[in-house]
Amino acid sequence: MGITFSQVQTGAYALILAEEEGNRRIPIIIGTPEAQSIAIFLEGLTPPRPLTHDLFVSFAKSLSVELQYVNIYKYEEGIFFSELVFKKGRKILRIDARTSDAIALAIRVNAPIFMNETIIDDVSFLMAADDGGEEEMEPFENQQNSFESMSSEELQNLLEEAVLNEDYEKASHLRDLIKKKAN
Repeated sequence: MGITFSQVQTGAYALILAEEEGNRRIPIIIGTPEAQSIAIFLEGLTPPRPLTHDLFVSFAKSLSVELQYVNIYKYEEGIFFSELVFKKGRKILRIDARTSDAIALAIRVNAPIFMNETIIDDVSFLMAADDGGEEEMEPFENQQNSFESMSSEELQNLLEEAVLNEDYEKASHLRDLIKKKAN
């Protein structure tokens, strides 16, 4: 569903998974590099050089190994345990992975993410809808007033610079402002 700043752990982010056919949400606390990698992909940004998760996907494809799905199978003491389930020919390969890395890979290849129902019952919350029927969630990056007075062209130049400097959080924010000005 998205990423927001963690209110539980300083310097971390909360990745919010959404139930496919339901309104339960599961927060997973992840580190900054994983949050940045996931956000970059979700925002449709293309970094000038491949990120680690992109490199892993390319490597797997070059070896004809396909990620079938991610299985989040255990939750213990605030930690989610996951495995990547790959297929190579007829062979199934299971690899233990940090949940944040597993999700970063799954979204890149559009692989499903499964979670044990017991875990969902234990850690999920119901997402409330606002009056317009839209779900509310804090944005990944708070808007900065100084950018709002700039023209779309100025923002586009800053966006290109942010991507070149690999400042993807800033790039994501600028892209959103450009879209907002276009509407």
